[in-house]
Parts: sequence; structure tokens; C-alpha cells
Amino acid sequence: MPREPLEAIILVGGQGTRLRPLTLSEPKPLLPTAGVPFLAHLLARAAAGGVTHVVLATCYKAEMFASALGDGTAFGLSIDYVQEHTPLDTAGGIRNAAGSLRGSGAADPVVVLNSDILSGHDLRAQVDLHVKRDAAVTLHLAEVTDPSRFGVVPTDESGRVTAFLEKTPDPVTNRINAGCYVFRRDVIEAIPAGRRVSVERETFPGLIAAGELVMGYHEPSYWLDVGTPQTFVRGSCDLVLGRLPAPAVPGPPGPSLLLADATVAADAEVSGGTVVGAGASVAAGATVFGSVLFDAAAVGEGAVVRDSILGRGAVVAPGAVLDEAVVGDGAYIGPGNELARGIRVWPGTRLEPTSIRFSSDV
Repeated sequence: MPREPLEAIILVGGQGTRLRPLTLSEPKPLLPTAGVPFLAHLLARAAAGGVTHVVLATCYKAEMFASALGDGTAFGLSIDYVQEHTPLDTAGGIRNAAGSLRGSGAADPVVVLNSDILSGHDLRAQVDLHVKRDAAVTLHLAEVTDPSRFGVVPTDESGRVTAFLEKTPDPVTNRINAGCYVFRRDVIEAIPAGRRVSVERETFPGLIAAGELVMGYHEPSYWLDVGTPQTFVRGSCDLVLGRLPAPAVPGPPGPSLLLADATVAADAEVSGGTVVGAGASVAAGATVFGSVLFDAAAVGEGAVVRDSILGRGAVVAPGAVLDEAVVGDGAYIGPGNELARGIRVWPGTRLEPTSIRFSSDV
């Protein structure tokens, strides 16, 4: 069993460009997901896996993390914050954050989590395998239908990783790098300090080439990269629906989650794992399915919102239709507009009546 306390580094420094315009005002790990900041789900998962101390490796809008999460007491953890003043990539960020770890043993296991990932795998089992095999690094591996979009990770019969192939068009396996690692402390210390280093392109291939033991831990469980608007919505809805057990969700599983002072008209239909944020409203006759409404967003009478995200204070006027749309904070979508197919509306934008249509019907 691992020595106590078990520590973790969570990489939260990215700019979240795939989720713009939502990430223009706050970093991706703090976006509201199933009623709480996304990072709350990772912290709860880490605590359930035996982690007692977390170091957040921040960069973009670094000052917002401590004010949102505090010292970690609410999650049964202690949290320290380390800022990269220039982006250091994945391994560089891990190396930079390692100075705030409290343990000093060379073989101490250190969990590293990518803040794009929702996962239901057994973190304790991954750590146990790592310690039992005395591996340099143990990677969580997930199986996906289209591995060409990810780093694929072939293993031998013993689970030893034999290669790390970053986003190849002809994958040799459907098992991919799932974004959760357990490092030996001395392996982290060997990462070059003060420069950009990628675990995917430099650290993992280098360890394999040097003959170090890199293990793969595979378990059939829920796994999702929530880095795009479509998967972000799906992840939030799955949490609300209870498809992934999540103690951080502020309510029981169900078709919707209404936060404080949210209002939904009696004849409105809100379902599919939708979150209606604090002070947000859904008016009479409106339909909202599988969507995320941030605080103070408003959906007007008879409007339809499907598989979409409404930023803080965004307004969808009566009769407007949104399907796979992302609407930034404070934007106004006038009546007669029809937004679809991944369209993104920047914060504060005002679309006058019938400005954008994806069909000829009015």
C-alpha cells in the first residue's frame, strides 16, 4: 500500500481555447458543471481515492482558483497553488508544481490528473498496481471507438507499456492515454526544470526508450474528455443524470438540477440532465433539453434550447431556437433566431430578431 499521505498534482494551467467564449472570463476547470466548478468533481474524486494533499499547477487566470476553492477543507483535502508565469506544458507543469509536494521519499507515489477528464475508474487500484510493480509511471488507459484523436498506448501481456504513440492516423490499439498518471517522486524530479516539457512527446517515450517500467492500468469504466462544448455539456448532463456517481453534485440524480432561486414555469419542459443555474429562469412553454444554463441565464416563452450552453446572464428571447449552440455571458438572442451546429456567440453580443437562421422557416 502507498505511504501516507498520498499527494496529487492537478494540471489546470491551460487557456481552454476549445471552450471559448466560455473561458474568456474564467478558466475551464472553474466552469460550472452539474452545479459546481468542474474542478470540484476532480477534487472529490481525488479525496475518495485516498489523496490528502493537492497541488494545483495554474497559469491562465491563476488568481481565480484560490478564491473559488479555498484551502481545500470543503473537499476533505489541503490545497496549495503554484503558478507558471510562462506555460510549461504538461511535464514542465508537473515538475514546477512538485516543489510544493510535502513528501520526500524517492519512491513516493504522486497522482497527476489532467483537468479535462471525467472518469469513474478506481484511483486506489491504479495506485496499488503502481506500488506493487514499483513502476516509474502508471498510466490509466481507457478504450474509445476512435483512438486516432488521442495518444494510443499499446501494452504487453503483463500490462507494461511498449510505446506511446501520439495521435496517429492508424492506431495499433483502441486503448488511449486517459489523463491520470501515478509517478514515482524521483521520476518527476528527473524532468528538466524551467522549460516546456511534454509528457506525451518527451517524458513517456523517453522512459520507455530507457527501459524504465511504465505500466498501463485499464478498467472498463466511465471516461470522457470534456474539452469541447459538446462533451462539456454531455459530461454535465451525465453527472446530473447519475451516469457517473458524483458526490460533489448538489442534488440527487434526476432529469434536471435547479440551483438556488432558479425558476421553471409549470408548463415548461426541462430534462435530459439540464442544469438551471442560480437565479436562472425558464419561462412558460419553453423546452430545455440536455443543456447547461449558467447563473442568471433566461430562456423566454416558447423558446427551445437543446444540447447547448448559456453563459451567465445570457438571454434567449421568446420563440428562439438553439441546438448545439454556445452563448457567451450577457449575450442576447432575439426572437426568430435559430442557432445550431456548434455556433458560438461571444459575450455581450446582441442578435436582433431573425438575424441568424439555419432553416428557411420563420
